[in-house]
Formats: sequence, C-alpha cells, structure tokens
Amino acid sequence: QVQLVESGGGLVQAGGSLRLSCAASGVIFSINAMGWYRQAPGKQRELVATITSGGTTTYADSVKGRFTISRDNAKNTVYLQMNSLKPEDTAVYYCNAERVTYYDNDSIRRMGAVWGQGTQVTVSS
Repeated sequence: QVQLVESGGGLVQAGGSLRLSCAASGVIFSINAMGWYRQAPGKQRELVATITSGGTTTYADSVKGRFTISRDNAKNTVYLQMNSLKPEDTAVYYCNAERVTYYDNDSIRRMGAVWGQGTQVTVSS
C-alpha cells in the first residue's frame, strides 16, 4: 500500500508563511500528479494546487502569486510554500497523489488516488 504523510501545518499570523510537505511511502515506480486541496469548516474540499511529474502546475485563483507548489520526484514528495497568508486560507490541507504505480506483495499495482490524513493551517488576523 501507498501512504501519504503530511507535515508543516500550524498557526501563523496574517502575512506570514508556512511550508507544507507530503511524502509518499512504499515502493513507488511513478506518480502522475500530486497536489494539495483544502477544506474549511462548513465548506467543500477545494483544489489549491497541483503539479504533474513533468512539472506542470495549476493553482486556484485565490492562491496565485502567493503559493508555490514543487515536487521532488526522486523522493516522491510534494511541497507547498505558502506566503502572504490570509485568514481565509485557514483550513485542513490534504495531500493527494493521482495514478500511483507501486510494488506490493510481489506484484505491480496501481491506485487511482491516494489522500493524506490532512494537516491544519490556521491564520490569525
């Protein structure tokens, strides 16, 4: 099985910065896209940013120019650098990996999507 482990969340004042990390564990051959989503209380989960294995990125309009997603394919790790944080960025942030190919129990297996457990980001005004 493949698991995603997130770290880096916390409490920060408005205007501050945080860096989230998400590492995929397991014997992994490839991951197509990795990304970050967030869910605020009472709201639906929404896309924050994604990055393909080739480095193509997408961002939600609300974070463009403030957040930067990056990826280390050798470490199967994705990062989210968050600058100029606003109170409305407060949410649980979830890491996602799409189309994962991995080795398990003497077989090559594929998973459509894997999610992390989430990490809380709180921005105070």
